[in-house]
Amino acid sequence: MVALGVIGAILPLMPTTIFLIMASWFFTRSSPRFETWLLGHPHFGPPLRAWNETGAVSGAAKVAACVGMSVGFALFLVSTHPALWQALAVAAVLLASALYVVTRPPPPR
Repeated sequence: MVALGVIGAILPLMPTTIFLIMASWFFTRSSPRFETWLLGHPHFGPPLRAWNETGAVSGAAKVAACVGMSVGFALFLVSTHPALWQALAVAAVLLASALYVVTRPPPPR
């Protein structure tokens, strides 16, 4: 999960956050040493700690997530030419995901 998260940090359109959240969850249950390393990481640690403690997502992460979902949906439409019901189903899932992200509280200062 960490490797996929790091790849996602480098490649556009590949998610980073969900893989790192999953890595943190797995490390909590399997390896306290790796969990400490991940939560102490200078780049990935602060947002993961904010998520673990309060379910918080920064404003920049919210914008990046919504932009990424929008770009992904546009690429889906252009590359697959889906039927209307398929496009609406994907749009509904992405909209629900975006609403969830946007309604998360900001991290404490």
